[in-house]
This record gives sequence, C-alpha cells and structure tokens, in this order.
Amino acid sequence: MDTSASSRPLKLKRALGPAVATAVVVGNTIGSGIFLKPGNIAGDCGQFGLILTVWVAGGLLCLLGALCVAELATMLPQAGGLYVYLREAYGKPVAFLFGWCEMLFSRPASTGALAVAFIGSLTLALQWDVSLGTQVLLAVGLLAVLAWVNCLGVVWGGRVQFATTLVKVAFLGLVALLPWLLLPVSDRGLAWSNYATTVTPRLSSFSMQISAVLLAVLWAYDGWHGLAPLAEEVRKPQRNIPLALFAGVGILVLLYVGANVAYHGVLSMPEMKAAGNHAAEEMLRRLLGHVGMASMSVVIMCSTFGALNSNLLYAPRVTFAMGRDGVFFRELGRVHAAYRTPVVAIVVHAAMAAGLVAAVSWGRHLVRDLAVGEATGEFTRRIVASLQGGTTFDVLTNCVVFSASIFYLLSVLAVVVLRVRRPEARRRYRTWGYPVTPLLFVAVYLWFLTQIYASHPLESRAGLLCIALGVPVYWLYARLSRRPA
Repeated sequence: MDTSASSRPLKLKRALGPAVATAVVVGNTIGSGIFLKPGNIAGDCGQFGLILTVWVAGGLLCLLGALCVAELATMLPQAGGLYVYLREAYGKPVAFLFGWCEMLFSRPASTGALAVAFIGSLTLALQWDVSLGTQVLLAVGLLAVLAWVNCLGVVWGGRVQFATTLVKVAFLGLVALLPWLLLPVSDRGLAWSNYATTVTPRLSSFSMQISAVLLAVLWAYDGWHGLAPLAEEVRKPQRNIPLALFAGVGILVLLYVGANVAYHGVLSMPEMKAAGNHAAEEMLRRLLGHVGMASMSVVIMCSTFGALNSNLLYAPRVTFAMGRDGVFFRELGRVHAAYRTPVVAIVVHAAMAAGLVAAVSWGRHLVRDLAVGEATGEFTRRIVASLQGGTTFDVLTNCVVFSASIFYLLSVLAVVVLRVRRPEARRRYRTWGYPVTPLLFVAVYLWFLTQIYASHPLESRAGLLCIALGVPVYWLYARLSRRPA
C-alpha cells in the first residue's frame, strides 16, 4: 500500500472544458440585472442615449478587466481566483480581507439577492400573494437545494450551469430580436419615437446620474471574472481560461445592448420608469399579452437560478483557498473524499446567504411604518430611507457592487505589481495594451467609487465596515493559530 499517496491532501478535479468554462462566465453574469435593473435605470437617468452609452461602457470596462484577469489566471491557475492574485501581489492580509468580505458579505449578499429575485418571479408567474416571511423561507429552501447539488460534484454543478446558460442566452437573444421580428406584422411592437422620450431623472447631478446607472449596470455585469476561482478545475487552463473570458464577455455585451435597445423600442421612457423591476415582463406583455409576461417571469426564474447556481459553484472556492492557506479555519479548506468538492465552504456560503436575506428582510419589516424624520441622526435617517425606498434585492446588490469594486480594482492593479515583483514568472498570456489597459480600468473604478460613496452612503459604509471588521479577525486568528496545541 502506498502510504505516501494516501496521506497526500486531496486535490480538486480538472473536469471543466472550454464550453462549460464559457458557460460559467456567461451564466454567472446573466442573472437578474438585465431583467430587473433597466426600469430603475430609466428613472435614474431619463434619456436613452446616455443609458445605452453606459451599458456599452460597462461592457468595455469588464473587457479591460478580463484582459488583465486572463494573464493572472494563466500565471496562477489555482482555486480562489482573485484571492490568489491579491495574495501574490500584496500578501496574505489583503487577500484575507477580500476572502473575508466574499465569505461574510459580498458573495452571500449576491447569492441572497438572486434567491430573492427568483422567488419574486415565481410568485409573480403563479400570481401568489405571499407574506415576506414566506418569501424568506422559500429563498432559504432554494439555497439549501442548490448547495446540496454543488456538494455532489463540480461536474453536476457544471451541467446545471451549462443547461441554464443555454436557455437564458437563447431567450435573451430572442428578447433582443422579438420587436424587430414583429415589426412587419404588428402595430404593438417597436416604435421609433420611444427612443426620443425622456423623464426627469431622480438625480440632478450629471455625474451622479452616470454613477447611479453604472452601479446598476455593473451589477448586471458582475460575475464576468467568475471563472477565475475555478481555474484549478479547468482543463488546459492556459488555453481555455483566456478563451472563455473573452468569448463570455463579448457575448454579454452583445446580449445586454440588444436587450436594452428592445426594451426602449417597445416602452417609452415614462413607461420604463413606471415598470420599475418589471420592465422586461411589461415589454413582453405589450408584445404578446399576458402569455408573454408569464413567459418572461419563467425566464427570469431560469436566469436567476443559473446565476445562483454559479455563485454556489465558484464563490466557495475563495473560502476554500483561505482555509487551505491556513489564514482562516482549516476545515474550510477540506476536500470531500468522495465528491472531491469543498463541501464545508459550500455549506458555509449558503448559510451566510440565507442569514443575510433574513436580516435585510427583517430590517425592512421593522422600519416599514417608521417615518424617516423620526429617526435620530442623519446617517440613521439614510438607513431608514434606503430600507424603505428599495427592495431587499436593491439594498443587497448595491452593497455588493461597492465593496467588490474595491477588490476588483486591486486585482487588476496586481497585473502591474506582479510584472514588477515577479518579471521572471511564466506568462502564457500577456495583457493586451499593457500598461494602459490596467491603469485605465483602475482610473475609471476610482472615479466610480468616489461617486458611489457620495450618492449611496449606506451601501458604501456597510461595505467599508465589512472590510474593516476583517482586520482584527485576521490578527486574532493569526495570533491564536500560532499557539501550541
């Protein structure tokens, strides 16, 4: 018996090919944002030309990020993705803060928001009138089922991802084309005059309008880097990772721009604003009647289901990398002997997402009947206003984008740092347009973060607080782990 082999730590299995890898990029990104955000974007901005410009700019920004992440992922094809790049560029403390936020807040909030969006579309499709508490229970049950599927094996999670990605890409493409296909045979389809309609934006400052729209757009694009944490499970990573990143982001830009052109061609700007989170359903109701509206609800369910599965597929790999590095509880870095998946990390991630859904929903319930003026202190009043003015989905997504953007900025900057610190490292792919590409990405994100901090103080300070809480946790765990048993 080979005792040396049996005592070796179990490794993750390289089982994902290029098609599934591209499906992870696209499927992890297409979730609820492209369906639920356009109506609110119309209210924030008020004119189609600017809205479409920001959607294109958001896609190009993600492409710049993908060009940089591709170099890092081929240089360091390990589980953990951005965590690994931050660790190699800045050291374990910075990487821990990213992983801490991913585990405690960012990814659980994203996963929870997707679960809430799925249940919301389910109740709309079935015309259920259920209480907030019932919605929370249904969302928690959904998280439990998908966590179990991903514990069974990365191949099972990948298959679910591939199937749901095919469905939602096909339907989103149909949504983008449908008004044009109906143009010769229906007078209820696209109207050119809709593109010229405007509404008075909710925000008076032009820069704040752009930042608010970009906040929503980047949520829709959030997940473009989702393949990076799975790099250790991708076959031929030096070839397949860059291919999947570039193909995935390109598909996303085409689909998102096409869908927005379709929405605004069928609905005027005031109608988009009035539709709010349900602009996509309203567009299909206008084109196909109530059958179209119900079918859109089903597709949103499929889309959010796929993104939810993708979050449970890749986000626990960051937590797993922390445990394997020994910067946090080592149990998180365990690989299940039979399933060859990070079961403990998956279960922890699902539990954190369920807890955040319950906490935000409970907070909204507490302040439901409270007048904003009754709250003491300006910041408290803003918290009450944010909880009352937005849905559970909006509050969670805005928090995610701000805190995650800080680490996206640092991760892309890591390309420059590692070029200086480790020039001898083998790089199968080198970032096109270096150093302009990473520096342009960093400059745009710096501007974006300052604007969001000014316009969304609750979400911004919640993200900064989460990061700050990780500092004493890292110090305390490092101190305790050095003690002799």
